[in-house]
Amino acid sequence: MDKAKRTAIIAGNWKMNKTPKEATALLNAIAPLVADADCEVIACVPYVDLAAAIEATEGTNIKIGAENCHWAESGAFTGEISTGMLKEIGVEYVVLGHSERRQYFGETDETVNKRTKAALAAGLKPIVCVGELLWERECNITEEVIARQIKLDLWDVTEEELKNVVIAYEPVWAIGTGKTATADQAEEVCAFIRAQLAKLYNQEAADAVTIQYGGSMNDGNADELLSKVNVDGGLIGGASLVAEKFAAIVKAASK
Repeated sequence: MDKAKRTAIIAGNWKMNKTPKEATALLNAIAPLVADADCEVIACVPYVDLAAAIEATEGTNIKIGAENCHWAESGAFTGEISTGMLKEIGVEYVVLGHSERRQYFGETDETVNKRTKAALAAGLKPIVCVGELLWERECNITEEVIARQIKLDLWDVTEEELKNVVIAYEPVWAIGTGKTATADQAEEVCAFIRAQLAKLYNQEAADAVTIQYGGSMNDGNADELLSKVNVDGGLIGGASLVAEKFAAIVKAASK
C-alpha cells in the first residue's frame, strides 16, 4: 500500500448472509475492534440489512455499502434497487460486477458500465470488480481479460469521476475456494490494472485509485498481501462475517 497517494480500504462483502438482527449484532461486535483503524472500513450488506446496518454504525467509522444497484432511476425492473433508493437511506458504496453477478445473473461489462455510471451520477462510490477465470489464467490471457474489463467497465468514466471509483481485483478461481493468489501474483495484476488506468487517464490519476485484492484474503494472509505496493486493501468475503477475523485484516491494513 502507498497511503501517501491513495486510501487503504477494507470492505466486507457479506453476500447473501445475515438477517437484519444478525447484521446489527455483527456490526456491534466489529465496531469497537476497528475504531482506531488507519484505513477506511466498509461493510457491504444485503439490501434487507441496509437500514439496520446504517443504524448500527451511526457514530462509528464504519461505512455501509450495497452489493449491487440498477442503472435506471426507476421503472419496471422487478427485484432491482435504484441508486436513489440507496443514496436516500445513507449508503455510500456499492459493489458492482462481482464475479458471482457475472456468473449467475448474466452481468456483462456493458451492464457493469451502466451501473457504474449510474452510481457515480448519484454520488455513490462504486467498487468495480474485475478478474479472470482459472481457464483464462491457465491459457495465459489474464492481462487481456483484465485490460478488456477495465476499458469496458470504465467506458466514459471521466478522470474526475475516477476519483470516486475503487477497483477490486478478484481472480475468480480464488473466490470462496480457499485458494489465494500469492502476494506476488496479486501485486502483478494490481500493478497491471494501475498501468492500464495510466494508459486510459494518466499516471497521477492511476496512482490515486485504490485497488483492492479480493480472492480469499483472510486474517492469515492479509499482512503479506497488503505489504505489496499496489495492493491497497481487500474486498473480504467469508472472513468479513467473523468480527475478530475482519478486525485482524483491518489491523493489517492500518500498519
